[in-house]
Amino acid sequence: MRAETAEAFALTALGWLISDEDLLGTFMGSTGCDAEALRQGAANPEFLASVLDFLSMDDAWVLRCSEATGLAPEDFLVARHALPGGAQTQWT
Repeated sequence: MRAETAEAFALTALGWLISDEDLLGTFMGSTGCDAEALRQGAANPEFLASVLDFLSMDDAWVLRCSEATGLAPEDFLVARHALPGGAQTQWT
């Protein structure tokens, strides 16, 4: 997945996250971000990566987001790998 596609994917996921008040509260509480940080973060690939990291912590969140947005659940990690800090580590 190209970085631009991954950013669009993550923006869609962020839009869904913002619409879910309970989960948004969990995200904001665990990251320490506020409403202004959310607005600014929408233009920041590193922040968008953190949204995908957060949602990927729970399969149920991925599935809920996927169902509501039409995003393929298997693409969450693919998109994450295309964003900053997502490259797979080579241990050899």
